Amino acid sequence: MSGSQHPSDVSGRLNTGVAHNARVWNYWIGGKDHYEVDQRVGDQVAEVFPVIRDVARADRGFLRRAVGFLAAECGVRQFLDIGTGLPTLDNTHEIAQRIAPDSRIVYVDNDPIVLVHARSLLVGTPQGATDYIDADVRRPDRVIEGAAATLDLDRPVAVMMLGILNFVLDTAEASDIVRRIMASVPSGSYLAVTHPTTDSDLGGEGNVEAMKFWNENATPPITARSRAEISAFFDGLDLLAPGLVSCSLWRAASESSVVLPQFGAIAVKP
Repeated sequence: MSGSQHPSDVSGRLNTGVAHNARVWNYWIGGKDHYEVDQRVGDQVAEVFPVIRDVARADRGFLRRAVGFLAAECGVRQFLDIGTGLPTLDNTHEIAQRIAPDSRIVYVDNDPIVLVHARSLLVGTPQGATDYIDADVRRPDRVIEGAAATLDLDRPVAVMMLGILNFVLDTAEASDIVRRIMASVPSGSYLAVTHPTTDSDLGGEGNVEAMKFWNENATPPITARSRAEISAFFDGLDLLAPGLVSCSLWRAASESSVVLPQFGAIAVKP
């Protein structure tokens, strides 16, 4: 396992007295890796913003479709999943390696509870590879350095940043992180992003009060951004159809999918 710490070394970093995003998100999508405080805060957020559970499930659906599309239709065989969260059904390596058993996946997170569960993320096919890096997205050089131990950075990489840039509160810093990471991968690489929004055409007004409550009662703090701010993360890249849309609609099988206040898109590096 890559990273500076082993799962057995991180128990001291766990704080079970305050709700934490990874655990609350796990609760919203029907997982079991959460505590009473996470359930309580998750329920309170859902009272303020009832669609949040749908957003969580739609974001996971985007992951499944995005990885399947990248592996099956784009021929991607390397994935860098930054801010992976707690493992659940259909993780990135499982989706990619079902399509191409030789796929190589590196997961990145600095959440201690995710690190505790990291072993389950490392069970992949013998033809491919899976690894986990204990690193903070705010240190992109560390992320790239760690990823290079498993991925060939001279070949295209799909960089997955689903629901992670919203925890980088400064938009300029978030944009710089994306720029530096994408500068480290070659032409033909991809960037996949999901991000919450306050844009009214996606029903995002409710995010304002929900995130205010979250930031007062849970950790880490979070922010939503406008379509224009999220679009800027793809500067210098070519957006793939259908562009930047509600993640629930991105290449969805059903045209009846509900619009949710969470953008999703994939772009390719020319």
